[in-house]
Parts: sequence; structure tokens; C-alpha cells
Amino acid sequence: MRKKLRQLIENDHILVAPGAHDALTAKIIEKVGFQAVYMTGYGQAASHLGQPDVGLLTMSEMADRARNIAEAVQIPVIADADTGFGNAINVMRTMRAYEKAGVAAIQLEDQVAPKKCGHMTGRQVVAKDEMVWKIKAAVDARQDQDLMIIARTDARTVHGLEEALERGKAYEEAGADIIFIESPESVEEMKQINATIEVPVLANMVEGGRTPLLNNSELEDLGYDLVIYPTASTYITAKVIKQLMETLMKEGTTASLMKEMVTFSEFNDLIGLNVIRELEAKYVK
Repeated sequence: MRKKLRQLIENDHILVAPGAHDALTAKIIEKVGFQAVYMTGYGQAASHLGQPDVGLLTMSEMADRARNIAEAVQIPVIADADTGFGNAINVMRTMRAYEKAGVAAIQLEDQVAPKKCGHMTGRQVVAKDEMVWKIKAAVDARQDQDLMIIARTDARTVHGLEEALERGKAYEEAGADIIFIESPESVEEMKQINATIEVPVLANMVEGGRTPLLNNSELEDLGYDLVIYPTASTYITAKVIKQLMETLMKEGTTASLMKEMVTFSEFNDLIGLNVIRELEAKYVK
């Protein structure tokens, strides 16, 4: 999967990696035909804890979630690892845990812990040199050189685009495979990012966020190599489940919503019951 992700990143077309807040969502992403999936920390906090993305999940919890998603699909998993959960030494342990979990790329950011979602206000960043050493530690800690390291900076909102670009270049020089400059606020800024960074660049499309919501072909034309949609599945899941529960409360039944649902058999096919049945026929005597 890691070699496959490198190939997808290095070709001439932008790679689209929708966000998955759980393994079921990841399976749907794969089933529809996307070639990669993004494990969103924002969505993990919401689905696993019912809490906002403010650094509450631990490294081991996030690594477990990454492992479950990686085992559920046969496409590369790009996994959010927040700040690396500590200093450079913690980053090395995080790298080992995520690598064992089977992810194809790991994302590390330069926020001060506890971190916040990249489109929230109130974020702070660590010193540039501190993040550089964290990236170098990550590079040294990985066993598989095909495991890609994504370095994210949140400096744009706090210190402006120039500082964010300086950090992006420094993180590139430290060995990051992909640069993620969070929260550019205009198309012109997005153009400048892609003109400055030489390694592949990631675009983050957050509905209602600080960055213009462009379509994939527009992002490709700007020079982006990878785009993630970290919040969409979480938002739409929350809306639909809320509508479901409101209907159940009001009508005392879910009958009126059955046409909006996948069927019992369709869902069983989606989650692979047929595979289990085949294995049972072979091994359970």
C-alpha cells in the first residue's frame, strides 16, 4: 500500500482522499472507487469520544483507530497523528506505532499541544526548529522508507503566509515527503504555496472553513498533488442520524425512512458478510 500511495502521489493527477471517521466509512470510500482514504483526527474525536478536535485522543487510541481502518480496506490509508503526541522522542514512538498499524502516510503538525482543528481560532505553533527536529526524528524512526511523512504547519492563521511558507520550506528540507500548509485564505495564497514548495503539496477542503472550497480539477490546476476532505463524512453522518432520531421521536417508527436506507442485504454485502460466510464454509466444520 505504501508503494502504491507513492505512485499515486507522483503521477500527473491529483489524488483525492476523502476523510473517514470510522472503518465503515472507509469501506464505503473504497467501495465507491476512491484510491485512498484519510483518517481524520477531527472525525475520530467526534466518533470515538463525542468530543471536539482539541487534542483529547491519545497516541495509542489514534493508532488503534488507524489499525482498524487499515485492516478494513485494500487502499492506502493516510493517517492524522496530530502533533506526534509530544516532543521528538514521542514522535519516534508514534512513527513506530503508526507504521505497525499499517498506514501508508502519517501527518504531523507544528501546533502547541493540546492541538486544535486547523480551522479553529486560538491555535499556537511551536518554534520552527522544534518542528524541524521532530520531522528529522520521524524520518529516522521509520523502518519502511515508502511510509510517507506529511508535515503540516498551522502558522498561516497565527503568523501569516510568509511565515507559513518559510516553515513549509524548512520542513521540506528536513525530509518531509508532502507539505501541508493549513488554512490559506485565498486562491492567490494557494497559488503561492504551490509555487514555493517543491515536494508534493496537500490541499485541505473543510466545508465552512477558512480556505476556498474548490473542486478537484481546480486544485489540480493550482498544482496540488493530494486533497483531503476530513470533515464531510462526519458532518453528513451527524445530520442524517439527527434527522433519523427526530423522525423516530415524532412518529414512533422508522418506517417512513426505509426508502432512505440501504437494505439489510445491501448492508451485509457492503461490510463483507459474504466473505465471512465463505470462510466459515471452508474452515468451520
